[in-house]
Amino acid sequence: MLVSPDGLLSEAIAYIGMLSILLAFLLETRNVLHSKQPVYLVMMAFGSGLLGVRAFLIEEWAFFVLEVVWCAAALVALIAVGKSPVLTDEKASS
Repeated sequence: MLVSPDGLLSEAIAYIGMLSILLAFLLETRNVLHSKQPVYLVMMAFGSGLLGVRAFLIEEWAFFVLEVVWCAAALVALIAVGKSPVLTDEKASS
């Protein structure tokens, strides 16, 4: 089965997005990052944004909505973190 160049790009987008989200989650569960750190939120927004693009390209509308909402939530949290005072490790873990 041959894959078109567009299909290959779509697959690459999906895998990069998935790896970004999974890496953020793995690092968070191992206490390397916490869910309010900008790097975590950027990884989540980036990954879900890419998966949203992929869902749009393959017309998976329920998945598209999920990823858009997830991306928006990460971006809103990132903006809120940018406006708040620096978090201490103790506050971030709660």
